[in-house]
Amino acid sequence: MLFASLASAQCPAEIEPIKAPFDMPQLQRPVFPARKVVIKKGQNIQAAIDKLAKKGGGTVIVPKGKWHTGRIILKSNICLQVDEGAELCFSGDVKDYLPVVPCRNEGVDIYGPGAMIYADGAENIAVVGKGKLVAPSRDCELLKLTMAGIPEAVQAMPLKERVFDGTIPTDRYGFETRTPKTMQTSAGERHLGTLCLPVFFGPMNSRNVLLEGVTLEGSIFWNIVPVYCENIIIRGVTVSSAGIARTDGIDIDSSRNALIEYTTLDCGDDCFTLKAGRGMDGLLKARPTENVVIRHCTAKRGAGGLTVGSETAAGIRNVYMYDVTIENPKYGIYFKTRRPRGGGGENLWFENVRMVHPKTRAVYWDMLGSATYVGKLAERFNKDNNPKLTPYFRNIHFDGFTVEHCTDFVKAIGLPESPVENVTFKNVSSPECTRVTLQDVGKFVIEAK
Repeated sequence: MLFASLASAQCPAEIEPIKAPFDMPQLQRPVFPARKVVIKKGQNIQAAIDKLAKKGGGTVIVPKGKWHTGRIILKSNICLQVDEGAELCFSGDVKDYLPVVPCRNEGVDIYGPGAMIYADGAENIAVVGKGKLVAPSRDCELLKLTMAGIPEAVQAMPLKERVFDGTIPTDRYGFETRTPKTMQTSAGERHLGTLCLPVFFGPMNSRNVLLEGVTLEGSIFWNIVPVYCENIIIRGVTVSSAGIARTDGIDIDSSRNALIEYTTLDCGDDCFTLKAGRGMDGLLKARPTENVVIRHCTAKRGAGGLTVGSETAAGIRNVYMYDVTIENPKYGIYFKTRRPRGGGGENLWFENVRMVHPKTRAVYWDMLGSATYVGKLAERFNKDNNPKLTPYFRNIHFDGFTVEHCTDFVKAIGLPESPVENVTFKNVSSPECTRVTLQDVGKFVIEAK
């Protein structure tokens, strides 16, 4: 059995055939016109992209050296190549991410800075190479204006009014901003405005997306976040943001047909993450995340090695993770949602997964959440939730599952009205990890080797 800690260092040039227990297309890299532009000192990268896009596309090459830029917006048929030895350093100034663009934050559609590398409605786009994408420093202006989170009330507002650009007073939304040092809600401090932080790489509404070879370093927020996208390939990528709050590795959000392989994530929050919108906002969008294959990868430090949720409104289905090593997470595999989030996850397969020293438990389902966020809806027998927003988890299967250095193997907390249903573990090896806690579950089978 070849585990990912070995495999991730040997990313082959070609993409091997994709095998999955569901219908999955054989994804291919996008092909670009032969035109090439090499960035020179003093040249604006965005201007070079725009000019090349008008000619029909091609490759913009960032050569060895240190290069500074604001937000980059990819256009159709554009490949951004960051060569080995190149460092693409992104600004931390708010003005470099304006005007605001359509984006999604914590499962809710809004207008904000979008992403450091952004696209909207593009087809055939890529960021490739052996260079580095470097986030701004922790004392940047972006973090000084960051918000504490998207309030539930925002979902009731017209989309055009959901503007988070750092200029609108916080009391419009009824919440405080976070201080940049602690990243915690502070009743004693109120900044001038509210800002939705840009993710690192965040295409929207795009098809045929490739991210390959690059290293993402020191993110200030989520790293790789395709939203409403189709045909996504992420391979040979390294994310290095351990110890930095709110820095998910890869969030596949309301997107379909995604391949993630030979990738290593070392994060301050969840590593591999699957999302599909939040509450009524996501339910009405009805854009599930589906057909996702994660193989030959390593998840290192993070809250969850792989997390399904907590934004699950449109549903997460048809996921196959195999030949993956998860090292030192808080939770190895984490299924989380809450009553008002809606949707859920189904038809999820995990095969040949090795987990080393999960700090809390190896596999965890939590459908109740916390009263801090959902109030009385976190009570086990509460019946106040809109039935349309009752989540589910079902048809989840593990085969060839090894856990080392852990006490709690499984904790599953479902809902009385929606139990965790049809879960199977086969060929389990967890000699030190035996504790199982189940509440509100249906069929739940664990078979050792």
